[in-house]
Amino acid sequence: MFELKTILLIAVVYLLRCEAKSGNVLLIIGDDDGFASQVYNNTAIKTPHFNKLSERSLTIKHAYTSVSSCSPSRSAILTGLPQHQNGQYGLHHSFHHFQSFDKVQSLPLMLKSSGIRTGIIGKKHIGPDTVYKFDHEWTEEEYSLLQVGRNITNMKNLVHKFITMDSGPFFLYVAFNDPHRCTGSKYGEFCEKFGNGSPEFGVIEDWKPTYYSLDDVYVPPYLPDTPATRADISAQYTTLSRLDQGIGLLLKELELTGHLNDTLVIYSADNGIPFPNAKTNLYEPGMGEPMLISSPYHTSRWGEVSDSFTSTTDIVPTILNWFGVDFPKYKIFSRNVQLSGKSMLPLLNAEPKSGWNSVYSSHDLHEVTMYYPMRVIRNQQYRLIHNLNNGAPYPIALDIMVSPTFNDTLHRTSENKTTNWFKTLHQYYYRDEWELFDVSKDPLEVKNLAKDVNYQNILNEMKKDLAKWQEATDDPWRCVPGGVLYQGTCLPLYNNRD
Repeated sequence: MFELKTILLIAVVYLLRCEAKSGNVLLIIGDDDGFASQVYNNTAIKTPHFNKLSERSLTIKHAYTSVSSCSPSRSAILTGLPQHQNGQYGLHHSFHHFQSFDKVQSLPLMLKSSGIRTGIIGKKHIGPDTVYKFDHEWTEEEYSLLQVGRNITNMKNLVHKFITMDSGPFFLYVAFNDPHRCTGSKYGEFCEKFGNGSPEFGVIEDWKPTYYSLDDVYVPPYLPDTPATRADISAQYTTLSRLDQGIGLLLKELELTGHLNDTLVIYSADNGIPFPNAKTNLYEPGMGEPMLISSPYHTSRWGEVSDSFTSTTDIVPTILNWFGVDFPKYKIFSRNVQLSGKSMLPLLNAEPKSGWNSVYSSHDLHEVTMYYPMRVIRNQQYRLIHNLNNGAPYPIALDIMVSPTFNDTLHRTSENKTTNWFKTLHQYYYRDEWELFDVSKDPLEVKNLAKDVNYQNILNEMKKDLAKWQEATDDPWRCVPGGVLYQGTCLPLYNNRD
């Protein structure tokens, strides 16, 4: 009888871990990347290596960032916790100086305790080091970010070095700096000239730049279609050709080292593209992200597209599931920490019938001066945004402020000229406290339905769902702007705000 119980227990444990496979993980993150790829139906740009990855991946159609800002997003990617829960409220570098709480557990710490070797190549941009410590690091903290985040030949060599330095399972995080803007750089707006072969800009041996005329590019409908915007996108496309070829080099290294068929590959990005209405916003262009998941053990869905709604906070549970590692038990400020995301590995077996139809996002700051907290729920038909500080004008990130696209809009507005944008600057700066959009009918999110009497039931239900998520993730802002949080209770301010 004892033996039978033992056998049954072993069987149950096996079934619970049936998704876990022996092998490795390569997590690739693009910097300010979006949907400018053939995989996401942009036919203006050529992305052959990204296409090849998609052929052995499940492509997620509705993937979303947990926060549309660099450091906060990277903290969510590596902890599985939204920024308001892990403490990385804004940018990490320089005088911004935001960082996660000391007690937070990140992927490299979780995996290290299970004997899994960890490494990072490229942009780190989070802290403190005690929370985000990898076994091997080649990042901007010790090296030129151009060399470890954009020089794809050097990155290829570092990948080879990491993989071959030891045996056993590994987790490698490759964080490209492409296609982030290079504000004020001699290498161009997107560093598109860096390594292009000219004497002034050097040579990246494995990169053959692809160039696009202004007429070649596709201008998304949420951007003004002007020569300035087209020139901006043209430079971005050239930088994306470096990212695309870099992805090809990474996959080739997996193949050369014998790990292509035992490594889970995930590709995504940190936030929306560095253009108006996207990065630091939580409208669709700011929240939406590419997401490809390639498993050598789940080939039945290679080349398919999933309609499931996923979040970058799903990356941690997915990787833990892959390695068969449990999420650690720990507390932040005396409260037990639980993941709000879930493993995406089941999606690789079959399209789910339920349970993947909504996502949440939060945003507090980008730069230290950019306080504009937002909380968002997005489901299959609607997006609800709560702008907690909507009395103030929406702040503009520095790289977007000085970009050709936004500068052109500023100049056209100041001169009373047509901007060719779908909204005015005043509409962009000043927003209602609650914004409800039917994205199935209004993809540009122009018509706010929050005050429409016909949508009050939907509004109230989504408000309840959003509040539940804020409570579950211990959101310090869950009483704002209508109250003050005190010992887990919202004390009302009676200021006519929710």
